Amino acid sequence: MDLPVTARSRNLYAGVFLGLGSIAFLDEVVFHQLLHWHHFYDKSSSSMGLVSDGLFHAFSWFATVAGLLIVVGLVRDAKFAKLTFAAGMLTGAGFFQLYDGLVQHKLLGLHQIRYGVPLLPYNVVWNVVATVMLAAGITLWATTGRMQRRRES
Repeated sequence: MDLPVTARSRNLYAGVFLGLGSIAFLDEVVFHQLLHWHHFYDKSSSSMGLVSDGLFHAFSWFATVAGLLIVVGLVRDAKFAKLTFAAGMLTGAGFFQLYDGLVQHKLLGLHQIRYGVPLLPYNVVWNVVATVMLAAGITLWATTGRMQRRRES
């Protein structure tokens, strides 16, 4: 059964993709390239770390381009909704950050935020920021949904 893709869901998808891509890009540039705190995969050689960073960077690039292409279509169709898009972006960024902090850092142990320092402060800040972004995105998502339902009734 095919479900119709509404302008609201397109705005949310665009935001989620751009949120995922943006936060992944920021992580890659700041923590991997500028600060040299870690690679995406730190359980092997430096060469493998660089390859894993390249794959991670490709993911962030594809997610960003996908989000931007959806935005272009929404603007073309005069259906771009800033708040709904922002809800998706915060949700995507918060989800990625929390997934990275809990699954990649802790559950799978692919890498840590930083090595050679006490991890607790870094982990707390990382996951609290992620939770705040995710909660803000979901709250805004619900709010824009209620606003739309009121307009339609």
